[in-house]
Amino acid sequence: MGTPERPVPRSGTMARLWTGEGARLGISGNLRRRPLQLIVLGFAGAVLVGTALLELPVSSAGSGPGLLASLFTATSAVCVTGLVVVHTSTAWSGFGQVVILALIQVGGFGIMTLASLVAMLVSRRLGLQTRLTAAASTRSVGLGDVRSVLVRVARVTVVIELLVAAILTVRWMIGYHQPFGRAAWWGVFHAVSAFNNAGFALWPDSLERYATDAWICLPIAAAVLVGGLGFPVLFELWSRHRRPGRWSLHTKLTMLMTAILVPLGMFFVLAAEWNNPGTLGALSVPGRFLAAFVQGVMPRTAGFTVLDPAAIHQGTWLGTDVLMFIGGGSASTAGGIKMTTFAVLGAVIWSELRGDPDVTFFDRRIAPSAQRQAAAVALVGVAAVIVPTIAIDLTSTLPLDQILVEVVSASATVGLSTGITSDLVPWHQVLLVVLMFAGRLGSITLGASLALRERARVVRRPEGAPLIG
Repeated sequence: MGTPERPVPRSGTMARLWTGEGARLGISGNLRRRPLQLIVLGFAGAVLVGTALLELPVSSAGSGPGLLASLFTATSAVCVTGLVVVHTSTAWSGFGQVVILALIQVGGFGIMTLASLVAMLVSRRLGLQTRLTAAASTRSVGLGDVRSVLVRVARVTVVIELLVAAILTVRWMIGYHQPFGRAAWWGVFHAVSAFNNAGFALWPDSLERYATDAWICLPIAAAVLVGGLGFPVLFELWSRHRRPGRWSLHTKLTMLMTAILVPLGMFFVLAAEWNNPGTLGALSVPGRFLAAFVQGVMPRTAGFTVLDPAAIHQGTWLGTDVLMFIGGGSASTAGGIKMTTFAVLGAVIWSELRGDPDVTFFDRRIAPSAQRQAAAVALVGVAAVIVPTIAIDLTSTLPLDQILVEVVSASATVGLSTGITSDLVPWHQVLLVVLMFAGRLGSITLGASLALRERARVVRRPEGAPLIG
């Protein structure tokens, strides 16, 4: 027997979603029933608009890079990835770089969230459909709080980006004698790119030239870390910073995994690259620790690099693949399967090894639905890496380890690269475009759709117990 669908509500708040509010906004019935599709369409629209703008002659610094390069760059910017097939500083004019910066900001903030903010500022009110879409995009829980959440998200974004931009601007003016205009542009661009975990840089070697400059590297790394926590965690840390015992389970898991993965990434890079003359081996001891810290933070997922990608050991790249796959915090600008997903799966394994009937974390029982969602997100993430890697490897002469880095970086929206992105054939680059788009939206749409599709079962099947392991 099948499971009956829940009927469309005829009264109350949700009824307005299917009828008055959605119709007033001119949204079709299908989209009113599936608000997550609005997010997908919004991001797709941003990619198309960005591609069109980058195709304008005024956007290129010479002969146009071509439609595929424009599409790839626009997708990478909107999906806050950082992979590029042409260098940002040499292929795009000042106008083109401004377009890329705007796409990064739109993508990081969420196209539908940004649209909701504009609607609120213009009309001073938010329709229920718009608020629901914003809630899905920001992964906030209460519809009634979305208005205040949007304002707080905007404030946090502006404050952090301006603070980081100011520090970088002063450093480039005083330390490198750059004029104010150029230093300010560099500061704003890299602050926005860092906080949104995009990893776009204005130099072909990313941040390698500043590998030992703490005034450049540390503010950028800090912006990456803060952006990778997620706004729900940031809000809770601000409001309950004196009462960590009252943090939600999500915040506790995010902070625990951050406290584990950041030092782990740093010490992994130190151990693997300490004597490598092409990377850390050429730096002083303090410079090695600084560069290792920054390089260990970037897989969370920002595509900046302070080490020469061509000189990094294969084993270091493999460990980086794992960190990129895990990613950052849920509801953040980071990608990957997310730290909470990884933590829940670890708790499931630990509970199974101990024979515990319940999966617990911080004296809280993890709901079976959350366990299933974590397993689904992780397995889909694995498939999103394995299948494209095999497809590219079978049709390319490039080394498998380098292909794996590109695929993981694209699907996890990281942006780190071994330098082969521009060497891929056009259809491989198109595949990476699809991976970046799916990676940016996959965890949001998959996780939310799994949660929203939970239904009460009228009839349950007889229980079975297949052999596992």
